[in-house]
Amino acid sequence: MTNLDKIMKPKSVAVIGASTKEHTIGSDIMKRLQEYKFNGNIYPVNPKGGVIEGLQAYTSITEVPGEVDLAIIVVNSKFVLDTIDQCNAKGIKGLVIITAGFKETGAEGAEMEKQLLAKVKEYGMRCVGPNCLGVVNTHPEIRLDGCFAETLPERGNIGFVSQSGALGGGILNILKDLNLGFSQFISIGNQADVNAETALEYWENEEDVEQILLYMESIQNPANFRKLATRISKKKPVLALKAGRSAAGASAASSHTGSLAGADKAANALLAQSGVIREYSLKNLFSTAKVFANCPIPKGNRVAIITNSGGPGIMATDAICENGMEMAPITEETKAKLRSFLPAAASVKNPIDMIASAPIEHYTQTLETVIADENVDMIMVIYLPFLGLKDIDVAKALMEIKAKNPQKPIIGVFMTKSDFFTSISEMDVNMPFFMYAEEAAEGFLRLDQQRKWIERPEGKIPTYDIDYKRAKEIIAQSINEGRDQLTTRESIDVLEAYGIRVCKSGFATTEDEAVAIANSIDYPVVMKMTSKTTSHKTDVGGVRVNIQSEAQLRAEYQDLIAKLTERGLIDGLEGVIIQEMVKGNREMVCGIATDPQYGPMMMFGLGGVFIEVMKDVTFRIAPLTDIDAKEMIKSVKAYKLLEGARGTKPAQMEQIEETLLRLSQLVNDFKFIDELDINPLLISEKTGEGIAVDGRIKVRMSEAQEALGYCCKDGVCACGVN
Repeated sequence: MTNLDKIMKPKSVAVIGASTKEHTIGSDIMKRLQEYKFNGNIYPVNPKGGVIEGLQAYTSITEVPGEVDLAIIVVNSKFVLDTIDQCNAKGIKGLVIITAGFKETGAEGAEMEKQLLAKVKEYGMRCVGPNCLGVVNTHPEIRLDGCFAETLPERGNIGFVSQSGALGGGILNILKDLNLGFSQFISIGNQADVNAETALEYWENEEDVEQILLYMESIQNPANFRKLATRISKKKPVLALKAGRSAAGASAASSHTGSLAGADKAANALLAQSGVIREYSLKNLFSTAKVFANCPIPKGNRVAIITNSGGPGIMATDAICENGMEMAPITEETKAKLRSFLPAAASVKNPIDMIASAPIEHYTQTLETVIADENVDMIMVIYLPFLGLKDIDVAKALMEIKAKNPQKPIIGVFMTKSDFFTSISEMDVNMPFFMYAEEAAEGFLRLDQQRKWIERPEGKIPTYDIDYKRAKEIIAQSINEGRDQLTTRESIDVLEAYGIRVCKSGFATTEDEAVAIANSIDYPVVMKMTSKTTSHKTDVGGVRVNIQSEAQLRAEYQDLIAKLTERGLIDGLEGVIIQEMVKGNREMVCGIATDPQYGPMMMFGLGGVFIEVMKDVTFRIAPLTDIDAKEMIKSVKAYKLLEGARGTKPAQMEQIEETLLRLSQLVNDFKFIDELDINPLLISEKTGEGIAVDGRIKVRMSEAQEALGYCCKDGVCACGVN
């Protein structure tokens, strides 16, 4: 027995809190178990005993004569802990606690839930809930409907986890209308024990579960979720509707990376890196589920369109192309065969327009011919009602062809009355039907997304030779002085210690020192102030560029000192950094922001002063694999600039990828880094290198002190032995 078998495949079920009172949960669950014809023993438990739904009721779970695998608990919350003790005495290992009144109600309920979990662990049980709808297993050998939804479950191939009980119940009630069915359903509720990750792992090798759907409001353990989902999504599609998309609190972050990050961006990055297909509405979630339920994974992204009307064929073509797929190049052999039976007015190019007079025979012959074309990976068949041709007859004919040719995805687009879709919901279909071509195109996109994920290499997390000791000493100096914000000079020095290409530079505390450094680097140069109190230098005129001579440098230096003095900022000035002037007009950004739940996120995209305006950035959760780094760079619109648009020198993609991977290693080595910006990462017009011309690092002080072994007393910290 695997870890959830006692819950999902029980041979016997006790309903503790079973009731004769109509329209109570204890009554409804008893009815559902019997109406769905559970293939095992059902034991109602109620202190009053008697007969419930025709079955002998027991006053206590300990009085039940036979073995019990699963207890469904619907008693008042104040009795739940004692009930768990009784279940343990009976030897029950599976619990579904429907009862509410735990952590969702406040501190007292949270404490009770904590005690509940402690008992579950102590007794070696598994528990779904509390505060949940229940569980379902539609397998013919099980037939478990252990929840209180209004309608009985529909049989299908989907494993569905819902964090919301009410939402899960609503979905169970409309499955028939959706033309979908579940193999198993788990309403996880408060997730005291069993959560989405538990279900994922349980369903990984369940043959009855061919795709997994998740409705989540939170991801409890992002690292574990990523590990499991990355593996399982290679075996079967995993679709998620992640609710709670607001990025509250992100604006409080002080860095560029922090202000562009947010809880939903972190969730989005995690799901993308895990191979999970994210949907943003229930409608799209179940549209995609319908496609995976009835279509194989294609061998490529080439789509053929068969239609009886030119206009919808053109719109479908647009939808296919806009979703990044290809119109299949129909072979000459296929075209010749199509011409042999289609009228002269028909078009045998893709989209294949059979014209309005097409009878059912033309639909079936055309579909059979196109399926055989080796250049075609997926097929969209469009029907519009013409000349008395009945939609349901065409649908049946298409499904007969599909049954004989299951190897390629086929989606029907039937622009007809809603009665057709009602009729289809009553049938055992083997292909999905939609009203609009755009829906079908999105379905093909999801199939192709899954294909690409399956083919995607696993990726490796490289380890580079770096100067860890130097980086640690630089950070330690800032911590020792009580600063959670490293200066520009310190930040750049840390980056350099990790092998990231930075500008040739030097640090000066006087005008003459600045001139000496500039003369050694050679003009033109850039001068940047570095301060322990001012982080955004451009706001105070602290960055002076394209300095062409010693005379200009002296003038700029004197002006900077005067401006800072005037603003009362001179006391925080540490000095100035003199850097080589890298020529290039392509400014990128890369950095790190830490999400409280998901941990460090890597960012890459278009940088410079327009970063917050354009927001052409992408995020991934650290640590990055080499494949993650490649995908980050290719996913931003600015990628075309890096490729060498308008005759510019192509960027060194591998070197930029390595920069991201070295940053990932940096934040893994120093987990207390809270924010890091390289803005800009300037692309050299001379070499194509990505060069860090500015850097900024912020740490979480208490974590940094603990990690570096600091002892602090009365506001004074000293470096320890670490």
